[in-house]
Amino acid sequence: MLEQLRVIVQEVNAAKDLQSALDIIVHRVRESLKTQVCSVYLLDSDLNSHVLMASEGLRKESVGHVSLEVGEGLVGLVAKHAEPINLRDASLHPSFHYLQETGEEDFHAFLGVPIIHHRSVLGVLVVQHEEKRRFDEGEEAFLITLSAQLAGVIAHAEATGAIEGMSPSGQKTSDTAFPGVSGSSGVAIGQVVVIFPPADLSQIPNRRARDIDQEIEFFNTCLESVRTDMKDIHDRLAGHVAEEERQLFDVYLHMLDDDALGNEVVARIKLGNWAQGSLAYVANEHVRTFEMMNDAYLSERSVDIKDLCSRVLFYLQQKESVVTEYGENTILVSEELTPSMLVEVPKEKLKGLISVKGSGNSHVAILARTMGIPTVMGALDLPFNKLEGKEVIVDGYKGEVITNPSDQLRIRFQNTIEEQNQLIAGLEGLKDLPCETADKHRVSLWVNTGLMTDVMQSLDQGAEGIGLFRTEVPFLLSERFPSEHEQTEIYREQLQAFAPKIVTMRTLDIGGDKSLSYFPINEENPFLGWRGIRVTLDHPEIFMAQVRAMLRASIGLENLQIMLPMISNIHEVNSANQLIKK
Repeated sequence: MLEQLRVIVQEVNAAKDLQSALDIIVHRVRESLKTQVCSVYLLDSDLNSHVLMASEGLRKESVGHVSLEVGEGLVGLVAKHAEPINLRDASLHPSFHYLQETGEEDFHAFLGVPIIHHRSVLGVLVVQHEEKRRFDEGEEAFLITLSAQLAGVIAHAEATGAIEGMSPSGQKTSDTAFPGVSGSSGVAIGQVVVIFPPADLSQIPNRRARDIDQEIEFFNTCLESVRTDMKDIHDRLAGHVAEEERQLFDVYLHMLDDDALGNEVVARIKLGNWAQGSLAYVANEHVRTFEMMNDAYLSERSVDIKDLCSRVLFYLQQKESVVTEYGENTILVSEELTPSMLVEVPKEKLKGLISVKGSGNSHVAILARTMGIPTVMGALDLPFNKLEGKEVIVDGYKGEVITNPSDQLRIRFQNTIEEQNQLIAGLEGLKDLPCETADKHRVSLWVNTGLMTDVMQSLDQGAEGIGLFRTEVPFLLSERFPSEHEQTEIYREQLQAFAPKIVTMRTLDIGGDKSLSYFPINEENPFLGWRGIRVTLDHPEIFMAQVRAMLRASIGLENLQIMLPMISNIHEVNSANQLIKK
């Protein structure tokens, strides 16, 4: 059965369109289960019906023409409850609805399983047989497993049809919405430009280096090329965003330094690995570390590492740059948008952003909010590679992408754009006013940051200080503990950006899902046990260096507050205070 499942899924994945995929499913399932009928009914929301889309065993002329209203018949019952129904004699069930056009009167045994994708029932997969019998547990398990594996393929095929303006049953459709999450509020209407990473880190094989010294020299040359690119992007952003936001690309440069990612790659090459494989290994290790973190902010830093390393790989592979043309109303779309992709587009032409992966915590979302560009992240079901040149609506308020918009919907969203422009113009005069309630109670509006890239938007929107600066982020981006001098420079940037406003810096909080490759922690209760302040109190050399760096960074600014993480008792507070005073 497992081999049959594998073959069916493989064939369906290779199908050219939805109908071909469904025809393969009914043929292969009927063959595998040795049943007389296999059919697929798909929900057509425009018709509010489950349409017979493919069948082997029922009359061919009924396919595409027979349907059951939502909730009607056994198919409707399976879809309604999202549970399988296995019957010895379907005609005896009170929900049975005879479809004369299909010729199903000869078939008694019935097994229907729902096709579910992201908690939505797309349709029902049905097998039938003349013999009065219940399908056995193995047959039912096979159909359930197959349905679960094929749901994503069917959803993708349906989505591809929807952006072409066709429903599953072949009816014309419009205003198809693909849900995601809001990355930046606002609404935009425009034509899609799809972009891809310059190189793919996941496709690099392991190979031995022929000449280690030559490989290191070539890698360093490519590294320098990317450094030049990052400096160029930094310069091109001048006048579009504040200096603090441009410093994202300074952070990228630090990540490429000899004591960060660059050094790790060189170390792998010295072990005899070729440069491309060494880079891919180091990049994927860091990406995996960040993606495993439960902290959404830190998890999103994996995107920055992938983007940076794919740019280095681009030079290692000695590819030629692809020139992309951007129209007047560009909606930039990618599987995983990055800040460097965004800044390639002329500011006056960029109207909206869509990223299939990612969240509101990603750097591209932060940059989009700074620049006021409507953005939708995490639109997982969007068949983005089919969207080139098509008109879409980006609804950054709801976190939704609408394809094939009707004239009525387009007019409604154009009115929304005009209204939001008027609102933004009105709010400009308010951002510098004090944050007070109607009865004059003063409220402090502080921001939560981890890198300089978060600061600019906060300043631009009237933030009055930093309520939490996560100092562990620079530690996570390094292959060793940052020196006291390096920490001082990082902290000084934050303190200066907000001076004289208060900046609260939390001392190193590692443990749990925030692990350092160069400082492993083995703890039975990693989230509440030996982590945070307990780690640094047991290693006062780490704590003292960090506190000294904070205090030195604050000289002449006097806007530093220190936060101690994961405190469990007063003794820890007293011990930390003694070290700070020392």
